[in-house]
Amino acid sequence: MSYPVAPARLEGAGYTIVEDASLATRNTLRVAARASLLIDVRDTQALPEVLAFPLVKSSPLFVLGGGSNVLFTRDYPGTVLSLASRGIQICAERDGVATVRAAAGENWNDLVNWTIAHGLCGLENLALIPGTVGAAPIQNIGAYGTEVREFVESVDVFDRHSMSAMRLSRADCEFAYRDSRFKRAPERYIVTGVDFALPRSREWRLDYSGVREEIAALGVESINAASIAEAITRLRLRKLPNPEVIGNAGSFFKNPVIDAAPAARLRSAYPALPQWPADAGRVKLSAAWLIETSGLKGFRDGDAGVSAQHALVLVNHGTASGARLWALAQQVRDTVRQRFDVTLDAEPVVI
Repeated sequence: MSYPVAPARLEGAGYTIVEDASLATRNTLRVAARASLLIDVRDTQALPEVLAFPLVKSSPLFVLGGGSNVLFTRDYPGTVLSLASRGIQICAERDGVATVRAAAGENWNDLVNWTIAHGLCGLENLALIPGTVGAAPIQNIGAYGTEVREFVESVDVFDRHSMSAMRLSRADCEFAYRDSRFKRAPERYIVTGVDFALPRSREWRLDYSGVREEIAALGVESINAASIAEAITRLRLRKLPNPEVIGNAGSFFKNPVIDAAPAARLRSAYPALPQWPADAGRVKLSAAWLIETSGLKGFRDGDAGVSAQHALVLVNHGTASGARLWALAQQVRDTVRQRFDVTLDAEPVVI
């Protein structure tokens, strides 16, 4: 299919294209932005056709999931592609471990609930993380002592370089803290589905701050995946602002990972600063503590602000632009660097 001028709206087999599309409802920070083209792909088999369109080939392309991990500081002068594919199924099971295949367009928390309802565990600590299944391996999402890479068996992708579908093993994904092969090469890979290896039973992870106490408050007779997910859901709703109530993209800054020597100096100067061991003998610091101790929790600049609930979260109180929110992020980063000599990196993708 080809056409000389982009249509206002085009319905194809497995996709929809809209010209000059608003992205305001496509990002949880609720910033106003537009895309030259917005393509919703319901059937990943349509990707070769869609990506071959001249207007798509000749402009930048950004793959958008649930919009919960992106900040648009301006309009996007190209194509925004969103996977709307659906489907969850158990493909195989052996020795008490099931392989669950989920399409990229599925809501992440819906997947967590589906696996629990089918007697599987592993994802319970990742309950209520916003976004889609396809975004999970890109960001290597994590919370409450668990990272998704632990349960990824393989990731299905469309390789834009070879224009073909392929499956990558967990090792091939090159996962790291809030990072992956896909995040480092966004111009190449489009995640179309994920296979998870999920056990029927496991040792629960309850040592993250507040989890045991929240489970005790639930009054359950025996701990299971459902009760853990419920406890973590309650913790997240209480600690983090709800994007359905106020615009936000969850944690805006990564917990910084630094070398052991500067971490020891910070521990000596600030004994209350939470620290955790990281890979290769390095140390992870609490970005929330650094921001809050810098006096920025609850800070507001017009409609752009730092959440009063959690210092890691930037919020849009109304009509803040993406540029204004990004300027606030720079202010937070500069303030923390000046006080602690630690540099914070943004977690969302910033356009």
